[in-house]
Amino acid sequence: MVLHLVLEIINADSTCGRCGKNSMLTDNVTGERFCGKCGYVITETLQDSGPEWRSFSKEGGADPTRTGAPTSLAMHDRGLATIISPMNKDSSGKPLTSTMKSTIERLRTWDSRSKVNASSDKNLRQALSELSTLKDKLSLSDAVIEKASYIYRKALEKGLVKGRSISALIAASLYAACRDTETPRTLKDVSDAGNIKKKDISRCYRILHQELELKMPVVDPVQCVARIASSIGITEKTKRYAVKVLKDAQAHEESAGKDPMGLAAAALYLSCVKNGEDKTQRDIAEAANVTEVTIRNRYKGLRLDQNMDMLGGKS
Repeated sequence: MVLHLVLEIINADSTCGRCGKNSMLTDNVTGERFCGKCGYVITETLQDSGPEWRSFSKEGGADPTRTGAPTSLAMHDRGLATIISPMNKDSSGKPLTSTMKSTIERLRTWDSRSKVNASSDKNLRQALSELSTLKDKLSLSDAVIEKASYIYRKALEKGLVKGRSISALIAASLYAACRDTETPRTLKDVSDAGNIKKKDISRCYRILHQELELKMPVVDPVQCVARIASSIGITEKTKRYAVKVLKDAQAHEESAGKDPMGLAAAALYLSCVKNGEDKTQRDIAEAANVTEVTIRNRYKGLRLDQNMDMLGGKS
């Protein structure tokens, strides 16, 4: 009769303490180690050499998940709070009685209230809720949202929120996070997404920059080129020439102190003229959220810079 247990010799040099034979076997199912001749059991447990995790997924497989989602600054409780399940069922899956339903509903209410007992907690919950809305409207990554949440939490600790609009301060934190992570989002983009005055956001941003001593990198206009080009359908050849124009301008320090979005728009217009692509100043200005006057002024400087390069190359 073939046994269903898998037996293997784990150590050929080991001998049985009773009969002295070199026939020690291991049962991988029960974990017993015994002699194959006389049946003497040496140990009754076996250390598992497999992974220390077990799969919690319904489909099975090798999913090493053992805990919930990671902690996040974008959640007011950082994702560490417990939640009473909204399903009105007990542990066995049976529906609750009407009396128990009302009791559980009351417990849910008090559980929710207990998590937000201070004014700062309510402030943070409202701010992070608005931040989630801005994330969807501006199509931002989780890294930017985490940075914005961190900046707002620091502002809340320093008491910068008192007497100021929550919406404007969270929008300013988001703009600061975009600047810090070099994400091409302008102040006007954040203002339009949050339906907040640009002046209010800029005022709060200056306060955050001064009080929190933020170190913001200079925005590279090259990163704005792809965004403008994709929105109005500019070809790859034109886009690459615009990047070259901007890099030449940076090498000659022509771009210092100028709006990066305006510079990118002017470089794209210059590239369109160079490559014979039919795009007007108005088309590019609307895609870049700048005025046509800005494009014309930057276009003159970039064209002069390109002419100087050509003259230098000929000489």
